[in-house]
Amino acid sequence: MAVRILATIVVMLCGIAAWRLGGAWWKCRGRRVVTCPENRKPAGVKVDLRYAMATALARPPEIRLQSCSRWPEKAGCGQECLSEIAASPEGCLVHHILVQWYAGKVCRSCGLPIGEISLAGAKPAVLRADGRSVEWSEIPAEKLQEMLLESRPICFACHTARKMLSEHREMISGLPEAPGRSTP
Repeated sequence: MAVRILATIVVMLCGIAAWRLGGAWWKCRGRRVVTCPENRKPAGVKVDLRYAMATALARPPEIRLQSCSRWPEKAGCGQECLSEIAASPEGCLVHHILVQWYAGKVCRSCGLPIGEISLAGAKPAVLRADGRSVEWSEIPAEKLQEMLLESRPICFACHTARKMLSEHREMISGLPEAPGRSTP
């Protein structure tokens, strides 16, 4: 009987620990865009996820930066931007900013609605002013707002097709020759 009670307590404590660690991970994950308090310009940052999770068991997680686009030049800063992250953990996430930007938009290439974007699924891309489509991971967080102002949405399928055409055109038969290219 005592073993059963002890086992139940251990399982409950493990569940609470997993809940707290999962909550810290969810709150602190991902690339973010903050306004640097020093120069009032966008900066791309990542929260130190290991530190946040290590401090999360007994109290709310403490956050500190793992990286910043202004480092190493400004590595000794006071990290005042953390107050912006604490005030709106979701609002400064690159994923959240992009999901809001795509809301209600259609693909610039095929005209179909972009639709709902999941964390794990195929993600749409950004069609730059020069006609090149880029994936989210290729956009530096500190340049995100600027990029979104001059770009258009493109769905995952059209982005993949454009990428295949630009990188492996020779593997696709039946296409007209690209201007400026000749066949041997």
